[in-house]
Amino acid sequence: MNAKVAVRKVLFVTVWLTIGAGMLTLLIAAIGKKNHGLCRDYSITIKSTPNNFFIGEKDVQKLLIAAMNGNIKGQHVSSFNLHQLEQLLEDNDWINDAELYFDNHDVLHISITEREPIARIFTTTGNSFYIDSLGRKMPLSDRISARVPVFTGFPGKKILGNKDSLLLNDVTTTAKFIYNDPFWMAQAAQIDITPERNFEMIPVVGNHTIKLGNGENIDQKLH
Repeated sequence: MNAKVAVRKVLFVTVWLTIGAGMLTLLIAAIGKKNHGLCRDYSITIKSTPNNFFIGEKDVQKLLIAAMNGNIKGQHVSSFNLHQLEQLLEDNDWINDAELYFDNHDVLHISITEREPIARIFTTTGNSFYIDSLGRKMPLSDRISARVPVFTGFPGKKILGNKDSLLLNDVTTTAKFIYNDPFWMAQAAQIDITPERNFEMIPVVGNHTIKLGNGENIDQKLH
């Protein structure tokens, strides 16, 4: 009985080793075929909010063509450094996230998530820019003007100090609340920043000014 059991075990291990070797061979062949394959086509998907569309498929296409030094279609799949291309796209002012992958038919899929501005800021020196929900600066666009809360009187410095950074944080917190509240989005004409770094909101209806103080507890103040 022991000899028969031993023979069965040897046969069992042999079969599994044979199957494993076969699967490994197929896997290596598939990887080799994929690496030597050519990019047959590509698909670009852009996720953006309904009111904003700052970057288009042609913009993404131009960025990729410049990075690949030529057309995307027809190039070897192995020549695409997907991680590097994702980082290159995410360096764009209007792109928040980029994901790239090849499917089994050697088609490159590019998924883009657009950055969303939540406020437009005018500085004391006359410059203007957007900020997103993280307080990161975004340039204006020739394509579209975002419907967002407007802040005036922000310090016009190229390099922000600690107090300026705290003020930007207050602006971000206040803008985020107004942007996500339909009532205040309809009521807030603009928010002026005073020399004392407090906020004064000018409503659409009426000729009064709402003094908000700083950005602390802004939800309770507006409630």
